[in-house]
Amino acid sequence: MNGVFPQVVFRVFGIPVRDTVVSTWIMMVIIVGAAAVIGRRRPMALEMLVDFLIDTISGAMGRPAEPYLPLLGTLAIFIAVANVIGAVPIIVTPTRDINTPLALALVVFFSVHYFGIRAKGVVGYFKDMASPIFMLPLEIVGQLSRTLSLTLRLFGNVLSTELIVAVVFALLPLIVPLPLIAFSMFTGVLQAYIFTVLATVYIGAGLEASE
Repeated sequence: MNGVFPQVVFRVFGIPVRDTVVSTWIMMVIIVGAAAVIGRRRPMALEMLVDFLIDTISGAMGRPAEPYLPLLGTLAIFIAVANVIGAVPIIVTPTRDINTPLALALVVFFSVHYFGIRAKGVVGYFKDMASPIFMLPLEIVGQLSRTLSLTLRLFGNVLSTELIVAVVFALLPLIVPLPLIAFSMFTGVLQAYIFTVLATVYIGAGLEASE
C-alpha cells in the first residue's frame, strides 16, 4: 500500500524530489512530443480535440472560448494525462500528490481574478466583487473555498481510485487488472473534465461579476 503514496526519489540541495514530480517531468515531455508528432501526421486529430475543448468551454461559460482556451485547454490536457499516465509501468500518477491538485487549483484561483481585472480594471473589478461592501468577507471565503474544493475534489477522487485499484488488484491479481486499469483511466479523464468545467464556470462567474 505504500506504493500508492508519493515517495522521495532523490534530493536536490536538500530539497526532496518525489516520484510524482519525476512523473510530471516525464509527462510534460510526452505531451509536447505527442503534440508535435500528431500535429505533423494527424492534424485532424488535434483539430477535433481543440473543437471539443472550445465547445465545452463556451457551453459552460456562455461566451466565446478562444481567449480562455490556452489556459483551460492546457489544464484539461494536463490533468487528463496526469490522471491516466499511472497506467504506464513505473510511472506514477502526479495528481495523487496533493501538491499537484493544489497548484492547479491556485492557477484557477489567480486566473479568475486575472481575467476579471483584465475585463474591468482593478478598481472596477474589486468594486463589483465587494458590492455591497459587507459582502466582501463572504466573497473572500467563497473564493478560498472554491480553491480548497478543487484541490480536495481532484486529489480525493484520484487517490481513492488508486486505493481501490490497489486493494482489488492485491486480492485478485490475475483476474481483474485490465478492467481496473480501464476504470482508473475513465475516472481520471472524467475528473479532468469536471475540473476544467468548474474552472470555466468560476472564470465565467468572475467575468460576469466584472460586468
